[in-house]
Amino acid sequence: MKIKRLEIKTGNINAQLDFYRNVMGLKTRDVNEESFELLLGYSILKFISAKNFTPYHMAFHIPDKQEEKALEWLKDKVAILKNEGKEIIDFPAWNARSVYFYDRDGNIIEFISRRDFNTSEPKDFSAKSLLGIAEIGLPTANIKEKFDLLNKQCELEIFDGNFEVFCAIGDDSGLLITIDKNKKDWFPTQDKAYSSNFSINFTHKDGEYNFDFNNDCLESYT
Repeated sequence: MKIKRLEIKTGNINAQLDFYRNVMGLKTRDVNEESFELLLGYSILKFISAKNFTPYHMAFHIPDKQEEKALEWLKDKVAILKNEGKEIIDFPAWNARSVYFYDRDGNIIEFISRRDFNTSEPKDFSAKSLLGIAEIGLPTANIKEKFDLLNKQCELEIFDGNFEVFCAIGDDSGLLITIDKNKKDWFPTQDKAYSSNFSINFTHKDGEYNFDFNNDCLESYT
């Protein structure tokens, strides 16, 4: 599952634009008073101004084994979110390591280095090192309903978890992090998980798919 485009809401478009363009040094395009787009490797992330905003969890792919370089690069820009005092968090079952921080909307952003997704060249880390969008959080009151829809229409499978509390749907290249919003909060901060609205375009196997997630309802569109 390769996430090509993701559209989310922002509660403070000017602060977010300044953060991602000037603090993080990412490329932007189509900037106006209501929205802007970030160029993240093979992915595009669009922020759309909204009055009724709730935060998200998102992850961006970084090159294999560059999490330590990414951490040092981030420390000049953001406060690192720790888990049990650790700045780099190991996920051995996923063969991955991650670093977390907040953006200006309070979104939990994750840089994830996956050993089974890409290979790394020995070079310095920069804004150009981001490879694409790796994950988007999908908090819901019914995990199985969302999985059944994605499995039937897109042939997506369970990567990890089950239908009780946590279910990562997809594969190493891209995941929908589906959690029961009434039973689980976001790792590693324990922030409340909201069913924040988004639109997503992704490819999987030989297909291309579009979905809207609005008010805990997931629907495909053309």
